[in-house]
Amino acid sequence: MSRPLEDILFAAPSPRARITTRMASVMAAAMLLALAVAIGYQFHDAGQLDAPFWEFFAWPTTWTFLAKGLLGTLKSSAMAAAIALSFGLVLLVGRLSRLKLVRWPSVAAIEFLRGTPTLLLIYVCFLVLPTLGIKLSTYWMLTLPIGLSTAAVVAEVYRAGVLAVPRGQTDAARSLGMTEAQVFFLIVFPQALRYIVPALVAQLVIVVKDTTFGYVVTYGELMQNAKVLIANYHALVPVYLVVALLYCLVNYAISRASKRLSRPMH
Repeated sequence: MSRPLEDILFAAPSPRARITTRMASVMAAAMLLALAVAIGYQFHDAGQLDAPFWEFFAWPTTWTFLAKGLLGTLKSSAMAAAIALSFGLVLLVGRLSRLKLVRWPSVAAIEFLRGTPTLLLIYVCFLVLPTLGIKLSTYWMLTLPIGLSTAAVVAEVYRAGVLAVPRGQTDAARSLGMTEAQVFFLIVFPQALRYIVPALVAQLVIVVKDTTFGYVVTYGELMQNAKVLIANYHALVPVYLVVALLYCLVNYAISRASKRLSRPMH
């Protein structure tokens, strides 16, 4: 007798499956380690890991310069995340509205922003808006497009969480005399957040990565400052390795913070 699809997808893995998963994980880790060693050997053979290319990292001015870029990245990504989370909720409410005059513009905005590359939106703010008399600072030329682009994706993430909430929760709240707004904001949406925390964290990580488009508008973020160091010291590999580590630390901090915030929801 065949097992139900739900059992196959969501049931705890069997001992054999766990062993297979562990073996696959070990093999994948070994392959990645071998690849990293091979890449490191190529860098060393090309002289990119020689001591002269690392000496300027001992200077306080280098770290001060990188810290300014990191601060620019954090400022832009934090505001873009705030725009995405708040405007995404607005788009969600509009999409779930029963009024066509509200629902269809929301759907159109979501599909347009999801389908348009973030880089193209940045170019619109950088090249098109000034011709219309709208002048933005480099900070907003970068932050606003990232926030709007991410908001459309966040709206769909929100919607997936809302649809995952059991229908009985809504019916029970309505039977108590709650209005539609009360049902959504007090009952449905708080429960939906439990399901979508991992997806929201993934979007926040993407926001941080998207700030690397700052070179288009010459905004002083981490990658832009890294390119200045490379131009001055010709240390491409060392600079990019250090910058990659900084990005990993930021994204790890976001992941850890999300886990702490999600604990009260369970």
